[in-house]
Amino acid sequence: MNLEPGRLLREARTRHGLSQQRLAIRAGTTQSAISRIEQERGSPTVRTLEELLHLMGEELVLAVERRDSGVDLTLNQANLELTPEQRVRRGLEFADVVGRNRGGEKGKERT
Repeated sequence: MNLEPGRLLREARTRHGLSQQRLAIRAGTTQSAISRIEQERGSPTVRTLEELLHLMGEELVLAVERRDSGVDLTLNQANLELTPEQRVRRGLEFADVVGRNRGGEKGKERT
């Protein structure tokens, strides 16, 4: 779930029945500072957001996940196990296949 910091804070605050003023008092800041964060007119640090949520009995949980880049890493590893000459030959053969599939002339025989 991708929420902006301001929306995350506002939803937690309203869930706890707190006004911006009440949260500001707890945090030792101003109501306008809370308002700026909630309206995305200011970007709080992770630490600030964590502290504001902590004051309401909430915990900020951040996670990092490896994204799928669409690259077959096992194929990369297999290619790296080839000698440089084998990799070049494979690349040239692939270029020939691409050329043929695009309607080009058949690639020259390579040795």
